[in-house]
Amino acid sequence: MNVESYLIKCWSIKTSSKWTAENPYRGQCGVTAMVINELFGRTILQTRVEEQWHYYNSINGQQFDFTRNQFDYDLTYHDIASSRDEAFTDTNEFQYHELKRLLEKELSGVVGFNQPMIKSHGNSINTNNNLL
Repeated sequence: MNVESYLIKCWSIKTSSKWTAENPYRGQCGVTAMVINELFGRTILQTRVEEQWHYYNSINGQQFDFTRNQFDYDLTYHDIASSRDEAFTDTNEFQYHELKRLLEKELSGVVGFNQPMIKSHGNSINTNNNLL
């Protein structure tokens, strides 16, 4: 499994008030970008989507948008540097701690949790001889 598969298992109405069973990705961008940033130390990026900011991560210069599937069209990414403070405007403390707790629980049984495989759009990155 990859990180996105674990995220899908963790997302719920408790991690975003916009979540639905039909579209579990919906409203998860800010909270997910922050949790990935904290657990894996990666950069947070943002781009404008329908007059709102959409948040995602960059790992070694490659874009990883785990919540892209909330949209029914392809995004045009601008890869604007962002921060945890900006991403936090899209979530709240409870949602953040809930997603972090659930994802850590899901990953706790994964061998090499500190260097998990991160895949986005079918790509994976190998750095320092560990899959991220």
